[in-house]
Amino acid sequence: MRPAGGKRAAEAEAGQGPAAQRLRGSPSAAKGQGTTVVHRTVSYTPEPLPARHFDTDTTEPVSFYLSSLEELVAWKPTRDDDFNVAATPLAARQPPLHSKRPRTLVCHDMKGGYLEDRFIQGSATRSPYVFYHWQYIDIFVYFSHHVVTIPPVGWTNAAHRNGVSVLGTFITEWTEGKKTCESFLAGQAEAYSAVAKQLARIASFYRFDGWLVNIENELSEAAVRTLPLFLRQLKEQLGRLVPGGLVLWYDSVLRSGQLKWQNELNEENRVFFDACDGLFTNYNWKEEHLERTRAQAGERWADVYVGIDIFARGDVVGGGFDTDKSLRLIRKHGLSAALFAPGWVYEHLGATDFLPNEDKFWGLLTEQLSTHSIGTLPLHTSFNLGMGTGRFSSGQEVVVSPWYNLSAQEIQPLFTEHRGPGGGPRTHCCLRDAWEGGSSLLVAGAIPPDAEHVAVRLFSFQTPAPPKLFLSLLYKLEEPQAGVTVALELATRDSGSCRVGDIEPTRRHQPRPLPGPPPGLSTMLSTCGEQSTQGWTNQCYELELQDCALHELSLVLAHRPASPHETPFSCRLGEIWVLDADVIPASPPLVRHLEASQLRWRRGPGPDELLLSLTLRWAYPTSLARGFRIHNQRAAEPQRLLGLAYAPLYRAVDVPVPAVGPGQSGTVVFLVEPVLPEGFPVEPAAWGHLLLGYSSP
Repeated sequence: MRPAGGKRAAEAEAGQGPAAQRLRGSPSAAKGQGTTVVHRTVSYTPEPLPARHFDTDTTEPVSFYLSSLEELVAWKPTRDDDFNVAATPLAARQPPLHSKRPRTLVCHDMKGGYLEDRFIQGSATRSPYVFYHWQYIDIFVYFSHHVVTIPPVGWTNAAHRNGVSVLGTFITEWTEGKKTCESFLAGQAEAYSAVAKQLARIASFYRFDGWLVNIENELSEAAVRTLPLFLRQLKEQLGRLVPGGLVLWYDSVLRSGQLKWQNELNEENRVFFDACDGLFTNYNWKEEHLERTRAQAGERWADVYVGIDIFARGDVVGGGFDTDKSLRLIRKHGLSAALFAPGWVYEHLGATDFLPNEDKFWGLLTEQLSTHSIGTLPLHTSFNLGMGTGRFSSGQEVVVSPWYNLSAQEIQPLFTEHRGPGGGPRTHCCLRDAWEGGSSLLVAGAIPPDAEHVAVRLFSFQTPAPPKLFLSLLYKLEEPQAGVTVALELATRDSGSCRVGDIEPTRRHQPRPLPGPPPGLSTMLSTCGEQSTQGWTNQCYELELQDCALHELSLVLAHRPASPHETPFSCRLGEIWVLDADVIPASPPLVRHLEASQLRWRRGPGPDELLLSLTLRWAYPTSLARGFRIHNQRAAEPQRLLGLAYAPLYRAVDVPVPAVGPGQSGTVVFLVEPVLPEGFPVEPAAWGHLLLGYSSP
């Protein structure tokens, strides 16, 4: 039998374990406040679904692109486009994108794009490609060779959660591209204005942050004369609709209309640079190109993103594991960098050792990359990568099959990849065990001889500290060493302007563990100081602070007294909370207006079963939810988790329901459980409830 969420929804089989036990209740419990009651007649003639928005096989929602200028100009959003709207706002972090400093852009180009990442509700992909070193980059571009590349919503949600802006791509190429450009650039202003307005509307509607414009074809004199006007119009329209939006230009066409890559900023392409927010150069540069670029850019040197092809195609300085050679030269001249196709790690080296190879790749670059800091509280993460070989809930594996959903990726820590013997502790993602989701953070290393402890930096902050801070750590010592203890250490800085030279004084705090949660949080956190049956320990802390700013959060592994020998350790982190202890979360609002549409009935594998697919929609403030768990319940049976949604709608696919004979009827209940940003549970009374009655004609 297919999983209830469709063949691609790995979450669908989750019906056991602590989470499922917590959710179980009688079907009558669904008939409470806010219950929607609907009735449908079973029909094997399905409601039609647009092929652009839904997979033609499973009817699951998919991300999509536009293939032509005609499609772009004709684009109008419908209700089905809501699946592609990013629900995660761009998180605040420091330094901000528009600060004057060298920046880092990643341009994702993998096998034409829209692979398994196009399935909005996830897929059952084994060993997919994921990106998770967000703390080192500023901009993420989703690239393909379709005319209008709209980033799949999972990428936008993951990037925004980690404070990274996301750009789509507007591209024209070769002979067909020249025809496209002539059609909107060589004529009246209304033509290019219409294209600019549509591109701005698309970015605004789907909630990503701008466009990379890539014109890789020759242009007529009339078209190239209009091109800077189009770029300015696009920048202006985007600025009205998308705060902080960006328009970047790729180094291709010259002011004469000739297609000739310059590998630098110069007088031949400066007119396009002046019309937008930045230039993404071609990749075949040498140091003299960088010198001329720096001189040409003037005060806008940070707006030049020097391209690095990680596949090292052509005459380049370095790519692959030698990318640091290129990056070091770029930084020597104070310029920004654009890393093209870092999926090289996955495509060239393979999926088997992808995670350690990815950590190695970025570890080689970290000295040349700015580390970004979290700018707001609360911080809550389970270190979920948005993938896994199974799905965990409360420390227990409840789905034993692979899954992939980038919208599920949570805030990622600062990864450390030390090279050589004695390099210190290493942090890396691990899929073998987790508290929630599909992965945990494994911290492994050794306490040196005669040392009492080592500290591993996990997060960087730049945000005012509340007077009273609450911290929670869920961890598990793997094969625990006698005498090794685990704790959190918080570093703060004075919130005033007091400095010693160029260095702000830093204070380090190691708060004592609490026997239980603070009074205001006791109803929501009941396991402080306890150990679960799976070996996870939950340690809670409270810290009073005054007139300071949060700076760093570290994990401290100690062995007291110090041993004359090296003390190895392996500590798995499952979850971390950092929040203002005096801000007690308000009671969450009710899920309202839950409705069902786009029903599809199919005969099941047996005579007593039907398979029901439908779209659920509801109303809930998206800023108050990190996501939603979708459950269903048949009469006299326990509730069953169908899947996860990251916007207030969900497409349930092939949900098994009992078949009914002619003139008979049946019922099935669908429930929507909000998942709060702080991770606190929501009482079932606040969930959405839909009682669907159905009958056979």
